[in-house]
Amino acid sequence: MSCFNLSLRPYSPGADSPGSSVFDLPTQQDRPVERPTPDLQTTDPGQISKNIEREDGGPSFLVISGGTGCNSICPAFGNACYVLPVSDDGGSSSEIIRVLGGPSIGDIRSRLVRLIPPAAPSAPLDCIRNLLAYRLSADRSEREARDEWRDIVEGRSSLWSGIPNDRKEMIRGFLVHFESEVLKRAHKNFSFVNGSIGNYFLSAAQAFFRSLPSAIFLFSSITNSQANILPVIVTNHTVTIAAELENGCRLVGQCEISHPVKQPLGINIIAPEAEHEDNADTDALDGVISPQRNVLFQSEAKGEYEPLDASIVRLYYINAYGSEIHPSPNPDYIANLSLNDVLVYSCGSLWTSIIPCLALKGVANAIARSRSLKAKVLLLNSRNDRETDGYTAVDYITTIVRTLNTPYHSQTYGGLGRVETTYPVSAFVTHLVYLKGTLVEVDVARITASALGVRCVQVEGSLDKTNQPQFDAACVRQAVEGIMEMDTRQC
Repeated sequence: MSCFNLSLRPYSPGADSPGSSVFDLPTQQDRPVERPTPDLQTTDPGQISKNIEREDGGPSFLVISGGTGCNSICPAFGNACYVLPVSDDGGSSSEIIRVLGGPSIGDIRSRLVRLIPPAAPSAPLDCIRNLLAYRLSADRSEREARDEWRDIVEGRSSLWSGIPNDRKEMIRGFLVHFESEVLKRAHKNFSFVNGSIGNYFLSAAQAFFRSLPSAIFLFSSITNSQANILPVIVTNHTVTIAAELENGCRLVGQCEISHPVKQPLGINIIAPEAEHEDNADTDALDGVISPQRNVLFQSEAKGEYEPLDASIVRLYYINAYGSEIHPSPNPDYIANLSLNDVLVYSCGSLWTSIIPCLALKGVANAIARSRSLKAKVLLLNSRNDRETDGYTAVDYITTIVRTLNTPYHSQTYGGLGRVETTYPVSAFVTHLVYLKGTLVEVDVARITASALGVRCVQVEGSLDKTNQPQFDAACVRQAVEGIMEMDTRQC
């Protein structure tokens, strides 16, 4: 079995020098770089330069995940590209979307902060991490939250201590820009309670460049991170998902699906000037569904939920008028499915973290026809949540397969038929990794039978605060190594 280094790259102290450029990118260590060999007949030559750099000879990963469920296991993936949804309408993101519009950036910010290279306590990079991970208090009054924000944006807060002036002024400049955008919409009474400084910075950069990928690049650059994070949809508009239930009801927005709050949610039409203009690289979503004020969601309370009235049948995207739409996925997402070795459906909320990355046209074909993917691995949650109440492991697998086998395109007319391909389970899921002691039923015999044909791998993870098993980087790494070894033997 070939071994590979799955640890995070150590941070170079030289990048913390006061004279370092804000656009300094981390330097590669002196080692040979091997790139995956693309299929030159099916890969756009312009995408070849985007191939994943293999720093340790190990496999490269494309990880589909949203929220914080995947953050703790990131060290298990040495060379990874992360695909995240942009449809979360809770937490600090809800207030930004309500007032400024734009795609949700909360999950992306969370992953970017998690992938900042390690640094010594009080080192400049550690101070930058503390600033961008800082959240204004949720327990203070609005006036107190605004006063704390004022200290930060004006450069007086102790959070700036230890950050070199060049990076301080770069970050502060975008926070000032965020403040300016909020003041332009003063009539909407933006609330800074529970606000995330990293969200404000990323939102301001997205608004300034009118490009979320550019904002991600800037965030990575000033934090000396080589994180490869792709928003599943490239747009300057707010992205809204909806779930159809078995009883015919519809839930609008991620919060209403996953962790509803005690307030009415409705569809509000936002004036065009509240949204950023489109450009050639963005996908119009025809407006925005505006959420209510900042949703103070506490992740530790997610285990306690009110069950849905009926099971979810499907998830889809809608515009401001509530009509179903079919946005295009990020082209880099599709390209990377042909450049990586392992596809991972990470742990997290199935319907609101994973499925939004799959319920898009072209994704199924890219996964099923990829010549580079050697394994397609589902990390099974250790327990069910509101979205998957009563699910077994088979239900997780069939939900993913059914979603990917659903056609996602505009309705055809005039008798022009369209032939759809239905792929077998193995085209999308080859391995199921589950935890010893999981609360989700795993029928190994049924899963491995010819009807599904998915191989099962059991691992022993760590325990969470409630003494329930959870994935950690070590057990995920162990599982992946075993899967790749099995694949090598078969070859």
